[in-house]
Amino acid sequence: MTDVPNAPPPLPGQPESDLRAVQELHEARRMLLGEIEKRIVGQREVVDALLVALFARGHCLFVGVPGLAKTLLISTVAEVLDLSFNRIQFTPDLMPSDITGTDVLEEDHTTGRRAFRFVQGPIFANLLLADEINRTPPKTQAALLQAMQEYRVTAGGETYPLDLPFLVFATQNPIEQEGTYPLPEAQLDRFMFYVPVGYPSATEELDIVRSTTVAKRPALRRILSPSKIRELQDLVLRVPAADHVIQYAVELVRRTRPNEPGAPAFVKENVSWGAGPRASQYLILGAKSRAILDGRMAASEEDVRALAKYVLVHRVITNFRAESEGVTSEKIVERLLEGKA
Repeated sequence: MTDVPNAPPPLPGQPESDLRAVQELHEARRMLLGEIEKRIVGQREVVDALLVALFARGHCLFVGVPGLAKTLLISTVAEVLDLSFNRIQFTPDLMPSDITGTDVLEEDHTTGRRAFRFVQGPIFANLLLADEINRTPPKTQAALLQAMQEYRVTAGGETYPLDLPFLVFATQNPIEQEGTYPLPEAQLDRFMFYVPVGYPSATEELDIVRSTTVAKRPALRRILSPSKIRELQDLVLRVPAADHVIQYAVELVRRTRPNEPGAPAFVKENVSWGAGPRASQYLILGAKSRAILDGRMAASEEDVRALAKYVLVHRVITNFRAESEGVTSEKIVERLLEGKA
């Protein structure tokens, strides 16, 4: 994403207030990056993807080996944005009630009357970090599904709304699969972005060691409030996307489906299941969010292309032939973006 010092004028039909809000968000992004970089060295693409998803109301799955500051990044973002934050370390013995909460029987010492009281679980926060989400059984993973889609929790026959904004940022270790439970496709589809987190460069690693092996811990300044974030999330929905941009996103998603008439030969040969309509929705929502974070008033095809790898990789399911030949979903998405047949 590039910095645009002077935002363009609003498009026909767009109110001046939206232009001011876009300029405000663009400036807030600059300040957010400045605060985040006080603790996080490098990982700019990861940070950009996180911010795009956050303002598009999207959940993220961060995949990388331990020690790459995934947890620190998410907790830092929560602090800078003044969001309530909870972290759950997913383990094989974790139960759904450990996430959602449970009813506790209490006795009134004055009357002797007993009644159940619901004790909220850690899911009741603006930003929930699900650490190593694939280390817990599917029934516990599924405890997140309703909250991620409907922003509410049902427990003990009662439904409780979650405070907005509500976001789930999960982490996953790609190299150690012993004792893990791979996320089912229905759960993966709830995540807007699948974000790979790579190793830092040599220069960045030197900076990391220098900054983290001293006593000083930089203080962070709060940039936005939860109410302001909700306003900016609403602004994303008002950002226009031209018909040709929507058409491009939909055609890109449909080309991932092997039974689609226009699917390329390499998709038909290597893919069992392609991405569903939610991928098209997330591509456009992400493109709108990326545009206004960049100071622009409308989403473009370039925004869609820039986010396609985050949206599509975990939604393209390869077949046995692809696995035997080393063809990954990442390679398939890359070929689709190159326009190869």
